[in-house]
Amino acid sequence: MQRTQLLPGAKARSKRASLCAWPPPASCGIEAGSREADPVKLISINALMDKLHLKYAQKPWIETLKLVRLCMDRPPRGSISDTPYHPLLSCLEKIQRTLNAKSLSTVMSRLEFLSEQRGLKSHISPNGTACYLTSDMFYVEVQLEKDGKVIDVKLAHPGEAPVVCDDLVQLLRMKNYDAFGKILEGLLNLYQIPGNRLYLLNIISFYLSNILFLIICILFPSDMKAKVYLALQSLEKDLYSMSLLYRTQDVNRVTEVLHGKAGHLVQRTGGTPMNIEYYLSPYQVLEEELNPGSQVCGTKVFVTVGSSNTTHKLPISPLIVDSQAGDGNPAFLPLTDELSMDLSACFFLSFHRPFPMSSSNIQEIQKSTGIPIDGLKLASLHELIVQFTFNDEYKEDLAMNNSCFFVSLPDCPKHSYFINKGTEKSGITGALVSKIPFTHPKCVPAIIEILRHQVAYNTLIGSCVSENTINEDCSELLYFEVSPQKSTSFSISFQHPMGESLACVVADVLSSRQIRCSLHTHPEDVTLNCCNDFITRVMERCMSVPLVMRAIFKNSVTMKVDGDIQNMEVASEENPEVTCNQTESSNGTGANISGASMQNSRDGMEASSSTASTECEICDVSV
Repeated sequence: MQRTQLLPGAKARSKRASLCAWPPPASCGIEAGSREADPVKLISINALMDKLHLKYAQKPWIETLKLVRLCMDRPPRGSISDTPYHPLLSCLEKIQRTLNAKSLSTVMSRLEFLSEQRGLKSHISPNGTACYLTSDMFYVEVQLEKDGKVIDVKLAHPGEAPVVCDDLVQLLRMKNYDAFGKILEGLLNLYQIPGNRLYLLNIISFYLSNILFLIICILFPSDMKAKVYLALQSLEKDLYSMSLLYRTQDVNRVTEVLHGKAGHLVQRTGGTPMNIEYYLSPYQVLEEELNPGSQVCGTKVFVTVGSSNTTHKLPISPLIVDSQAGDGNPAFLPLTDELSMDLSACFFLSFHRPFPMSSSNIQEIQKSTGIPIDGLKLASLHELIVQFTFNDEYKEDLAMNNSCFFVSLPDCPKHSYFINKGTEKSGITGALVSKIPFTHPKCVPAIIEILRHQVAYNTLIGSCVSENTINEDCSELLYFEVSPQKSTSFSISFQHPMGESLACVVADVLSSRQIRCSLHTHPEDVTLNCCNDFITRVMERCMSVPLVMRAIFKNSVTMKVDGDIQNMEVASEENPEVTCNQTESSNGTGANISGASMQNSRDGMEASSSTASTECEICDVSV
């Protein structure tokens, strides 16, 4: 590539004692689009540039160029790529972002800069119209026209033919280099295994031509990384075969996500690893039904491979056979020496960001996989869920220092929720999990079901969390306290709508598809017009604690309070076949509030349930 001289030579610089011949700073850089430049800033910049010109006026340009190259190749402390805030790297990044990559040379320069940022090697073809971004395990070939337009982008892994990546082509054509760089990072993350030839390749790359170095990288990849990549390929094939076994012709994506044993699987493309989508909230399901084909993104994990401190026997060939076992699960071949290999690596189900899980679910996963999850730091489960709900970093202090949140709902007074994070004696602890290790594809369905169970519990607790921690409008409030009971159950305490004592709803999350709710009131208070079955159906339908509480309070308002309890008992005796009995026992929850039985007609229950279902579909919870 021909380099353009950007600054004048030594003689020209010595003649220019002032900056009159230089373009004003406002015509370039960040202030290029501003109408007027700050006079004070112009004076300071002019003075600084004047000092720089006087300092290097007597030095030839070739010495300055050598100094810049020396700083780029051999920085004082380690590599530039290892120092993300290196001044030179920061300047180069700003220049690259400012340049409008239209010509062939500027596009090549941008690709070379991206490769150096990610620790890759860049090589230009002899004709100058193709750029290769290489590592010791893969390469990306970018084919360009002479005017800089992108023709094609190909990706090649060890033992595979180059494959055209349409998504990479579109990113480069749109000049979205940030997204293209993230995909390069994703490709590098596929091979986070210590290789045995990387140091040697870095040395010989200085002595071999670009094309010869590229051939060696592809034909002779790192032995360890090649074996690990082969194991990852085998796992991906087994998971895809597993998803096909559980899939029927009439099943849709939502059903596959919520009920499929392997979830909804999306195969690896380019630098994006294979992912398994396993949960959708009721609002996401409703959006998917209202807008078919919108592909609402639910909760997912990524299938990856990484290094391990211990040696594991990983499959290097697909293990699933065509037939299924008697229990409906796929049949796997045994891990023989021909089908497996001992490697210092492990498969992982990785989360996009650390996911809060209860200690009991973590232990259940570890029992299923036989591998401990490293790096766990136990804390209050409810506290971790509150932190996870505030997914922005700048809200971390808000999550740590507050336990009271205000939730606004339509046609209802504002709710105030106090999240009781429990005590150390309660034993309701959890940890943030970044990735789950496993070694066999048969572990994935069990892990997915446990994750569904956990995300359902987290969704209910997270529905009580809001950014509003101050009641600014001083409006009427309804107070609730959410307290942990067991690892999968919690209680919501509130004042009886028509009494002076406390009432309590205990929710036991049995699975992602089954919840059991029970209402407990003081025997001297008026019986609420809600039975356990009604509350359970509303919670399963909406997966929102505020909506359940609103339904309870709306039913209590419409109930006829002037009727005598004795008249209600007489009416129930006349129609015993359509009664709905309320549980009287607190089921050991420690609420010390005994329940009172109540009876409603089946028609009233169906009307209330239909009303609640409609409200869940059209109500927009403002949090």
